[in-house]
Amino acid sequence: MAKSLIYLDHAATTPVDPRVFEAMRPFFAESYGNPSSFHQIGLQAKNAVASARETVAKLLNAHADEIVFTSGGTESDNLAIFGVCRPRESGDPEMDSRFHGNDKKLHVVASAIEHHAVLEPLKYLEKTGQIELTVIPVDRAGLVDPKAVLSAIRPETVLVSIMTANNEIGTIEPIAEIGRAILTYRKSGAAGPGSAGENKTEYPYFHTDACQAAGVLDLNVEKTHADLLTMNGSKIYGPKGVGVLFVRRNLKLEPMIFGGGQERNLRSGTENVPGIVGLAKAFELVQAERETENARLTVLRDRLIAGLLKLPKSHLNGHPVDRLPNNANVTFLDIEGEAAVLYLDAKGVMASTGSACASTSLEPSHVILATGLSYEAAHGSIRFTLGHDTTAKDIDYVLEIMPAIVERLKKMSPVNLDEKYFK
Repeated sequence: MAKSLIYLDHAATTPVDPRVFEAMRPFFAESYGNPSSFHQIGLQAKNAVASARETVAKLLNAHADEIVFTSGGTESDNLAIFGVCRPRESGDPEMDSRFHGNDKKLHVVASAIEHHAVLEPLKYLEKTGQIELTVIPVDRAGLVDPKAVLSAIRPETVLVSIMTANNEIGTIEPIAEIGRAILTYRKSGAAGPGSAGENKTEYPYFHTDACQAAGVLDLNVEKTHADLLTMNGSKIYGPKGVGVLFVRRNLKLEPMIFGGGQERNLRSGTENVPGIVGLAKAFELVQAERETENARLTVLRDRLIAGLLKLPKSHLNGHPVDRLPNNANVTFLDIEGEAAVLYLDAKGVMASTGSACASTSLEPSHVILATGLSYEAAHGSIRFTLGHDTTAKDIDYVLEIMPAIVERLKKMSPVNLDEKYFK
């Protein structure tokens, strides 16, 4: 029998760790001051924010003044994109000198499987004529080719945005390799490797959305060479409504929110002190425990994937090895993923068909389609994402109920697709 609820949608959000909640508690009704105030309660809040900033910076191998707190991953992604893609007459001498007097637009490179918080701002900028956008395809496993990224860069490229790990199919991208390639380009400039360095440039900046990877991978920004990195609290057993944007020193970024000048003038507004404290505590805990937890979850994930792939007409989405330890995304032909999720929910199991941020759309996942899976097959995708409370019994229960759910939905389905749709 299943326990009352089996939550397998941790990629959408995670429950707050009780240790995180306890760390946050004093800043709701005791140390409730505004960090910008000079009295003692305000200073308590200010010190808490400063301590949290130091904690996050240390875990990223960054400096405290490179940490900007935001309202979440979406705002951080938007700030990174809009902050870099400024108008041509920007006040940035290098950017102005490179584009003044010609009709070339700023250019941005991103992968086809980026989160909507990255792709939608870029599509808006492209639609309104402010940038040119190059979208890099992925292979069947969802991997981005670093050579394809490098070959897409041109003299007017100001930003490259490639996510660290995909939220839907779980593929972990070769971020360090991409970062090294971009750094090499910047050192040699548009003339390419082997030049005398006279074309050395600080562009393009390299941004990575690491929201899904924060509790799983080492996010050392010196190893990945990221200039901008996004993460948030709700994916790491911290509170919702708080995020981080790492902004490397001396990087030129324009704010989106103006006001009192908080967060290095990049994100004005009174800081969410409890949220910031909670995010830092959550990040500290998941990083300290990640190796043990990764090993535990990998065993459960592989057990789940192996069981699901025993069902007829099934296909694993994402890389079979280089994937998040908690992610199992499987497509079943001849069924609707949304219907399967509802049947699972009725049995006490909570899963999803992909990104919760796109749950209002009945269109198949852009990520699944980008891997080359057919439109028809993509409709039958289900994502299970495991977490701290997931047990072997939970996995066994899912594997016990899935065959009947899939069989029932196939009997109701008007289609009978051949497995060629997986090819």
